[in-house]
Amino acid sequence: MSDQPNTPGRLSRARVTLWLHYLVPLAVLLVCVVLRWQDVPLVGQLRMSVFDNYQRIAPRAFEDAGVRIIDIDERSLDEMGQWPWPRTRLAELIYRLRLAGAQVVGFDIVFAEPDRTSPARVVHDWPKNDNSDALAKLAETLPDHDLLFAEFINGVGQVVTAAQLTSQPFSTLPRQVGNFSVGGEAGRHLADFIPVLSGATANLSVIEEAAAGNAIINVSPEQDGVVRRVPLMLALDHEEPLIGKPVYPTLSMEVFRILQDAPRTMNVRLSGASGATRWTTAEGVEAIRVGKVTIPTDQSGHMWVHFAGHRAERYISAADVIKGNLPERALENTVVLIGTSAAGLLDLRSTPLDPVLPGVEIHAEMLEQMLLGQFLTRPYWAAEIETLVLLLVGLFFVLAIPKLGAVWPAIIGGTMTVAAGGFSWWAYSSQQILIDPVYGAVSLVAVYLIASSIGFMRTEGERKQVRAAFANYLSPALVEQLARHPERLKLGGETRDMTLLFCDVRGFTSISEGFKSNPQGLTRLINRLLTPLSKAILDREGTIDKYMGDCIMAFWNAPLDVPAHARRACESALAMFDALEHLNARRAEEATEERQDYLPLNIGIGINSGNCLVGNMGSDQRFDYSVLGDAVNLASRLEGQSKNYGVGIVIGEETARQAADGFAILELDLIAVKGKSEAVRIFTLLGDSTIAHSAEFADLRDRHMQMIQSYRLQDWDGTERLIDECIALATDMIGQFDLAGLYGLYRDRIATFRANPPPPDWDGVFVATSK
Repeated sequence: MSDQPNTPGRLSRARVTLWLHYLVPLAVLLVCVVLRWQDVPLVGQLRMSVFDNYQRIAPRAFEDAGVRIIDIDERSLDEMGQWPWPRTRLAELIYRLRLAGAQVVGFDIVFAEPDRTSPARVVHDWPKNDNSDALAKLAETLPDHDLLFAEFINGVGQVVTAAQLTSQPFSTLPRQVGNFSVGGEAGRHLADFIPVLSGATANLSVIEEAAAGNAIINVSPEQDGVVRRVPLMLALDHEEPLIGKPVYPTLSMEVFRILQDAPRTMNVRLSGASGATRWTTAEGVEAIRVGKVTIPTDQSGHMWVHFAGHRAERYISAADVIKGNLPERALENTVVLIGTSAAGLLDLRSTPLDPVLPGVEIHAEMLEQMLLGQFLTRPYWAAEIETLVLLLVGLFFVLAIPKLGAVWPAIIGGTMTVAAGGFSWWAYSSQQILIDPVYGAVSLVAVYLIASSIGFMRTEGERKQVRAAFANYLSPALVEQLARHPERLKLGGETRDMTLLFCDVRGFTSISEGFKSNPQGLTRLINRLLTPLSKAILDREGTIDKYMGDCIMAFWNAPLDVPAHARRACESALAMFDALEHLNARRAEEATEERQDYLPLNIGIGINSGNCLVGNMGSDQRFDYSVLGDAVNLASRLEGQSKNYGVGIVIGEETARQAADGFAILELDLIAVKGKSEAVRIFTLLGDSTIAHSAEFADLRDRHMQMIQSYRLQDWDGTERLIDECIALATDMIGQFDLAGLYGLYRDRIATFRANPPPPDWDGVFVATSK
């Protein structure tokens, strides 16, 4: 190694730090993509806010579709008495509605309890006296209000009752009138995609049975309490024979079905229906056909409500209907929903246009859209397209900013953001399609700011790196220690338990021959290789002892203590192979672009742990901080054996013992390395804890140990059979570490031993004849 720093080589470290310019923005981009893909609440709320603003800017133009709300308002309660009203009064209400020309009457009210004003129940609640029995018998002869109400419902016809599904334990099964057939890929069930609730609040059975239809009135707000989508179907978690979980239509859709005199069965189209091929992974409901009209939905069967906002024209007071105060033909050819706007009855909701709105008006808005055939949609593929665009444009930013700087990507990104916003607004205002432009824009701004900031910091870092070039020849820990304690620059050492690593480039002679006429190119190549390999060591608390041409010598646990130093060395070795893989990939791309021959670089690594003498060694004029000892020599020999055994990393027994829990390790052999008469057990390191704790590796490790034992027992047939099993288990599992060479070595030895059997006292030790 030269006495002076290679300044051009130091400058080349800028290429190493360049990964920050790519990987950090890429990581930010991937986080944004994952957040969007998982649709976390913050992302969903941002998207909903955009859609809310669209509706506020351009709400649905109100067009009278003949939908009326018979409102049990405060005036009705004042004039007709407190709620609940006697069912006889409600019977009169629906009779007058049908008489006035209402085609269908739907209740946004559940009649779950018996009418307390029925004669038998009133008498039961009176104080007891001598006449109580006679009064009770007389009351039993009078009509029951619930039965009378049911008779009116059945008599006037075209009445839809309502139930509500809840999350309470199941108690009552509502009557199912409108039902569904499912079109789509075989084996998919409607309840797999729509909301499923566990319980229900149903009407009295006598009332439900009299109605032409029965529906649910659930209006599900988003997490912020605002209603934007309403489920057109809900399933009850109660298995019924033949039909499975019963699925109920929403009030507006059941009224719409009755109005059309459509069949009871409505067709639900799932993604991939009618033989169509899904071109995204999205699955779920696409649309529901009711009579002649197809209603688009989101994947869970919700309808997006395109609000026109509160309209007084929709409302008629229930008191006016009962008292006959309606204008002439006010209800002719209308569809009527009976609900309440009275605050005390607690049916008030919040929408993007109205902070307080009676829930029945949401059903009315949905019914208007069905009658007019005007639907707000968000296609099932929208989320995936938005995510794909975010990923592609984000990758452009990640790749372009380091090459083009910050200005042009900002101009391009700004133009694309404006275009996305314009397209989203056009899709909403002209096509009634909801496309989210904001989350992608926010994410891209984050990626841009991170990439630009890193570019600035990288430029500043390169300047500091040039000024501090000499310091990079030593471990940062050693530099800091020597800066604090310059008196330690003297001869001497100490004995420490350490881990040593040797790394050498394989086939370096062949590589050098390709640079005979270009020694500067060979220097750049070596620097380009040693830089990431060294970084893998230094980042894991290692100290680089020296570079010997194409070889690196490093150690751990000196000059400062490094807990679990054997593990840190193993982590560095794996990281060095990862860095080598990336470097070879870049060199292959460059060779293709420059139309040059490409020869991949490969390395072998040896690691050993043991007691060593470490300190400043040399002469009074020149000395280095280095390490000596038997453990050092063995580490060097193990690196040499990596090629013979066909593996990338060979580790000693003590290293394997200290790192056994967190790494995928296999025993290689009992070997007497060159220069030593005593045999040592050697191992290979194949991967980190992910591989080590996998079931596949456990199987390979067990079978491999059986193979080693069989080999040492001279069971050649059994060994070859186990080799075949090991190869099968190792295929496609270890990745960059190929074990074919190792098992080929054992096959060759077995062939030799078959021809020349070992002596009877052979203990399985292999005596190495080369370093």
